[in-house]
Amino acid sequence: MTAEHADEVLAIYRHDIEEGDSTFETAAPSWEKFDRAKLPRHRHVALETLETPDATDAPGGVLGWVAAARVSDRRAYAGVVEHSVYVRPDARGRGIGRALLDTFIASTEAAGIWTIQSGVFPENTGSLALHTAAGFRVIGTRERIGRRHGTWRGVVLIERRSPVVS
Repeated sequence: MTAEHADEVLAIYRHDIEEGDSTFETAAPSWEKFDRAKLPRHRHVALETLETPDATDAPGGVLGWVAAARVSDRRAYAGVVEHSVYVRPDARGRGIGRALLDTFIASTEAAGIWTIQSGVFPENTGSLALHTAAGFRVIGTRERIGRRHGTWRGVVLIERRSPVVS
């Protein structure tokens, strides 16, 4: 994921913000703020492939993205990240989320990251199923942890511990 993908990445994020079951955020950040918050080596996009008139394939639009942020600057947590994964609405159900998670997991394990974590709204059953299929497990629930548009919401805490990074 680079600045070249910024408009589409943020458009996907804005759509999910508006849907209301993916994040506590109520507005997408600027690209500059997003870029500073996410680890450069652990953010990826899935691009659609367009067939060109000369029968070659060319990259198309962003179908989805995954990115991570540090959970702490403390040395003890150097191998722990919090991630987000989003898929464009018209691309859902096509394996894009799983492909993004698989790529992301490979990049984090190659960098020595041993735990990937996130909080998912319990109503987001598609995300919970995707993460379970990718080896994440539920480690708990935080009830009434934050407000979104004045309504208390809880999150299901999930994590994936790497079987190869020790």
